[in-house]
Amino acid sequence: MNLHEYQSKELLKKRGAPVLPGQVAETPEQVGQILQELSSQWQGPWVIKSQIHAGGRGKGHFRDGFRGGIHLVHKINEAIEVAKRMLGNTLITAQTGPAGRVVRKVLVEAAPKVLKEFYVAVLLDRSRGVPMIMVSSQGGVEIEQVAKEHPETIHREWIDPGMGFLPYQGRKLAKALGLSGKRILQAAQLLGTLYRTWVECDASLVEINPLGLVEWPGEGERLVVLDAKMKLEDNGLARHPDLAALRDWSQESPLEVEATQLGLNYIKLDGDIACLVNGAGLAMATMDMIQHFGGEPANFLDIGGGASVDQVAGALRIILKDPGVRAILVNIFGGIMECDVIARGIVQAARETSFHLPLVVRLEGTNMEEGRRILEESGLPIQSASSLDEAAQKVVQAARG
Repeated sequence: MNLHEYQSKELLKKRGAPVLPGQVAETPEQVGQILQELSSQWQGPWVIKSQIHAGGRGKGHFRDGFRGGIHLVHKINEAIEVAKRMLGNTLITAQTGPAGRVVRKVLVEAAPKVLKEFYVAVLLDRSRGVPMIMVSSQGGVEIEQVAKEHPETIHREWIDPGMGFLPYQGRKLAKALGLSGKRILQAAQLLGTLYRTWVECDASLVEINPLGLVEWPGEGERLVVLDAKMKLEDNGLARHPDLAALRDWSQESPLEVEATQLGLNYIKLDGDIACLVNGAGLAMATMDMIQHFGGEPANFLDIGGGASVDQVAGALRIILKDPGVRAILVNIFGGIMECDVIARGIVQAARETSFHLPLVVRLEGTNMEEGRRILEESGLPIQSASSLDEAAQKVVQAARG
């Protein structure tokens, strides 16, 4: 589950991380009110930041031609006008694709002079099975670009889950960033806060990009969180109802939202061959086989081991709502999942919708004879397959046809 920038900063601030004075607004009028309040702490300039679940906001553009999802402003009236152009408008970035995301909130923050930008993140190193803190002296740009162009600036520290984050590790990483003096201690404390947030929130990612060394009146220099991104592990949300309530469904694919409500694991992809499979491993193998024979999967869809007839029918209805789908492959290896349940779900979905796409079905395992009989007697134009190879070849040919 992704969080907005303002939500990530609120969670970090509660745990002691240094963030800039700011508030979130849903209307241009609220932007003016917030700046009136902030003026007692900060005289300007300010930054107005679109809140969507995507990176590259500053370089993005709105559907009406307005450029930039992040704007620096110097006057309250200017900030209100910028907010009017952003709120309710669709922001398109490199990560959103051409569909873009509707901006429903903006973050209004102080904008001090930035002297230096760094990258800091806490994530899980899946190859080692332990948490990892990664830092770079090259902040403010995508870490993938840094890894490609300046890999020597990236430093990693692995955390023993039993021991936790140790102070010396923080100092070691702070020095790797080129910090000195009291900034080393400040950075080490901040890294400890990020790790604690990662653990306490069951996060899969806590990313600060950039962490800024800024000029601050009366203090000289200060380390602050300029931008924050958090991803929470869905499987841990049951332990955190307060965090689950932060989910912004409007920022997610409508088809993925519908699948979640049905208890299905669905991820939309860019291909034209839809997959309905039981089990994540089999689903990935099915997608690989489709690509092996020259096709492109339109989705990842795992209905799990105990789906009902209604869930199977719902899964097919979701598939049929994707206008890019040209053929469907149902690949079921029945263990706990019974093949006749799948067959009944397919027939139910066909009766409820204008089913017109080529459908290839491979049923193996529990009650497969009964499942095949139901499909044969349904009168639906279904191609049967006895193996995954055969099913993948047939569905790729059907999509091409």
